[in-house]
Amino acid sequence: MKILDWYILKRYLVSFFLMLLLFIPIGIIVDLSDRIDEILENSVPFSAVVGYYLNFTIYFANLLFPLFIFISVIWFTSKLANNTEVIAFLSSGVSFSRFLRPYFIGGTIVATFAVVLGIFLVPNASKGFNEFKYEHLSKYRKDRQSNNIFRQINDNDIIYVSNFISKSKTGNNFVLEHFENNILTYKITARAIRYLEKDSIYRMSNYTMRIIGKDNDSIISERRKDTIFSFDLEDLTPVKYAAETKGYKELIDFIKKEEFRGASNVGRYRVVLYKKWSLPASVFILTIIAVAVSSIKRRGGMGVNLAFGIIIALVFVFFDKIFGVMAEQSNFSPIIAVWFPNFIFGILAVYLLYNAKR
Repeated sequence: MKILDWYILKRYLVSFFLMLLLFIPIGIIVDLSDRIDEILENSVPFSAVVGYYLNFTIYFANLLFPLFIFISVIWFTSKLANNTEVIAFLSSGVSFSRFLRPYFIGGTIVATFAVVLGIFLVPNASKGFNEFKYEHLSKYRKDRQSNNIFRQINDNDIIYVSNFISKSKTGNNFVLEHFENNILTYKITARAIRYLEKDSIYRMSNYTMRIIGKDNDSIISERRKDTIFSFDLEDLTPVKYAAETKGYKELIDFIKKEEFRGASNVGRYRVVLYKKWSLPASVFILTIIAVAVSSIKRRGGMGVNLAFGIIIALVFVFFDKIFGVMAEQSNFSPIIAVWFPNFIFGILAVYLLYNAKR
């Protein structure tokens, strides 16, 4: 690479990481000021709070990645334009396309960082972040579906509980139906079922097993029954943020399993999966828009470019959230919901780049 490439690439990366260092502490301070009363009221250990904010840092950085990259590129490119450095580069015979090359190199580095962050670091951070939030800060909010849980757990077994209490790992009005060749062969009912983690068994009270025969049925009843089932608590009712806590391959297997079981949250899980790739793609789109907007020296200076850039970034985040919620709460296609903002802003990027070249 030439001196021009190194100069712009260094400014690109330094500005991006400075933006992270600037906004992440602000995010932590805002969040802490909002939650300090709950933390003190619940006597949350200091080590748990520190762990929460370490996870919050990764979670927050991944959540607002597009905003950080967009503002950082607007900021340092506007400074280049105001110092007439962009004009100097282009006047020396460098084409606008050649001028963009170090931006694409920087975008590749940041996009790779986003992929690594999303696949390897964000799942663990999201797990710690959400577990702390539901355990210490949202005690009256439920992290799992708790009423009328109906699940197909494998090819032959269907289970149902009227309500589930995650804290005590207890379900009421438990039913298990076993089918062979689409024919019901036996049915288990219990007034309550509880998972005993120490012994890795399920304990049922008022247990009844009805075995379906050709001519007549046989019934087995016990006041208490300890047994082992092939399903676990995650099969019965996974946490709402389950998809965010899983690695890429684990997430794919989890989605396939949930689709087989007829789960209602598959759209939410697919949004998480597709965002692992749409987010790195948005780095390049927003980089092009930022350069096209800020490479022109304007009468209002850098402030005009920053204001315009922040508006575009907020609109992008707004579209991203709106379509994500649509996919989670309805039958709207998750892949369209995730990639539609990139498609719209990709068209905008091409238009702005064409005009910037002119």
